[in-house]
Amino acid sequence: MIRKLRSGEYRLYSRKVNPKTGKRRNLGTFSTREAAEKHERAVQYFKRH
Repeated sequence: MIRKLRSGEYRLYSRKVNPKTGKRRNLGTFSTREAAEKHERAVQYFKRH
């Protein structure tokens, strides 16, 4: 899940909420949306392998 920050950067959040904090886990901040999407695909691949 990618959100645009006020600074103009994009942050990748986990899809599930962290039960300990009640918030989504930050999986990285990127300067471009393409970079964030690329990392999101890498994360999904890593979860399955």
